[in-house]
Amino acid sequence: MVRYILLAALFILLSWGFWFSADFKTIAAGIAIFLLGMFSLEKGFKAFSGGILETFLRKTTDKTWKSVSFGFVSTTLMQSSSLVSVLTISFISAGLIALSQGIGIIFGANLGTTTGAWLVAGFGLKVDIAAYAMPMLVFGVILIFQESNTRLRGAGWALVGLGFLFLGISYMKDGFEAVGGEIDLSQFAIPGFRGLLIYTGLGIAATVIMQSSHATLILTITALAAGQVTYENALALAIGSNVGTTITAVLGAISASVAGRRLAVAHLIFNLVTGLLAILFIGQFAQAVDWLSSHVGIAADDHTLKFAVFHTLFNLVGVSVMLPLIGTLVTFLERLLREKVEPVETTRVLFLNDSALEFPDTALEVISRETIHLVFNAFEILAHGLNLNRSDITSSSDINAVLSRCDQIFDSDTEGLYQRKVKPLYSAIINFSSRAEQQMDSEQLTRLNGFRRANWQIVNAIKAMKEMQGNVDRYISSDNEYIRSEYNSIRLNIAVVLRILFKFDIEVAPSVKLEQLKQLKLQLKQQDIVNNGTLDKLIREQRISSDMATSLMNDSAFSNDIQKNLIAASETVLVNIYSTEHELQLSETELEQEITHRRGEIIEQLRQEEARIDAITGRGGNIDT
Repeated sequence: MVRYILLAALFILLSWGFWFSADFKTIAAGIAIFLLGMFSLEKGFKAFSGGILETFLRKTTDKTWKSVSFGFVSTTLMQSSSLVSVLTISFISAGLIALSQGIGIIFGANLGTTTGAWLVAGFGLKVDIAAYAMPMLVFGVILIFQESNTRLRGAGWALVGLGFLFLGISYMKDGFEAVGGEIDLSQFAIPGFRGLLIYTGLGIAATVIMQSSHATLILTITALAAGQVTYENALALAIGSNVGTTITAVLGAISASVAGRRLAVAHLIFNLVTGLLAILFIGQFAQAVDWLSSHVGIAADDHTLKFAVFHTLFNLVGVSVMLPLIGTLVTFLERLLREKVEPVETTRVLFLNDSALEFPDTALEVISRETIHLVFNAFEILAHGLNLNRSDITSSSDINAVLSRCDQIFDSDTEGLYQRKVKPLYSAIINFSSRAEQQMDSEQLTRLNGFRRANWQIVNAIKAMKEMQGNVDRYISSDNEYIRSEYNSIRLNIAVVLRILFKFDIEVAPSVKLEQLKQLKLQLKQQDIVNNGTLDKLIREQRISSDMATSLMNDSAFSNDIQKNLIAASETVLVNIYSTEHELQLSETELEQEITHRRGEIIEQLRQEEARIDAITGRGGNIDT
């Protein structure tokens, strides 16, 4: 309700402005076109935010200086700290980067924001910037219509965005110059500390309303150049825009995980501290700006360039002050925002979060990780269905020896485990993927459907295990050595597949694992007891009864289904990692190292989750790998 009241008030205020001054329409149109340019630029860069950017981010944020550099460069290119903030929140929520890395990116993004002020003050106000906008808009629109190529469309939106940015700046510049002939807005200037606080508040309000600190800065610079705002008040507006820009991160973190909300709070703390330092030491900053300007050849009355110097300087000081405190800040945020402990009778979703929906490839990444989480939960059900411990399957012991000593019947509730540990995850993945597909192109949809199929295959493997578990329990302790041997063979075949999939030796490259899976697929035909004559021979020689034969025939088919589904699902996950990493054209060795590293990260997160639940329940040892 409040939102609609504010919207109505804004419409009334704008309507009054249009009636009061015809030139006000030019300024308002300039702001609107500028914001449209920001939106278009963000939409264009989102086309490049997945795949390559995700991998590049992981490889370039492993050190603090790298993460700060990434934030600076990406914001400079995108001219949108808001987009970088939302992107970083989605990456942290997806578990792709750590909180300390995200904080470094936010610090760099704040520095990157200052390049916009330099661009306008040093270039946009001195040339006919609208002349550059027209070709960008023409070529951008042509590229937007290339619907078959996502990258070209993304480039088109980026060009259109830049064109609108330039056009909006030109309109704001012309509008303020025209307004100067009718009314002198500088008469509303408020000197001293009182003016500093009031205009800081106005800067915050303007940034919150426009959802863009860049828009506030450009509006301030154009007003400053036209003499419609004093230099002193413009500095206060710059401070306010810095504080106000955190609202985007806060809004973006509402639907994010706890890690994402921690980053939003870190962003807020950093900008508040930076703004407070700028207010408390405004005199010293002004003197430093004058000194620096005189040494780099900026004229004393060139307030627009001095404004850019000030904006860069106080952000640089803020980063310098907060950078050594990243570790302390992380510790504080982890204590302030603790992760909610879910009831242990259900298995919670670990990776899916609404903020990942902003970027299709990030959504695919969290679906991939949640799929692996589901596979780990399925591993427990499948192992217990064979009356085996997971630690036995993943050990280096001879698998036949393991089977010979593991003939004890497990008292496991397969249906209950499925309902608690698999079905909720499966439902969450399907629901999340349905929401994510709305923004995906054909290539991304192909990958998404692959993950859907993989999850369906895992669920089918569990259902097949439920069908055959009763006969496995009955016949592995049977007095009939032939039926006992055949069911142990079934257990052996499935256990071999599980061992290949879940024995995560660092020295075993994923490519080797893929090759092993291919070999297993070829061997499946040999396991068909009907086609290879085994069942006929057992019946003919009266080694087993007709009831046993029927059960064996059915369960052999179930075993075949379990193995085929597990192999197909695993290939989907491994091939997806390969296709993502190949976009960077990594060498064979680098590729193997990267996949092993990513797989290790996911496994470690799953282990930590199991340890968390174990600590609550007092049990232990679920993840045996």
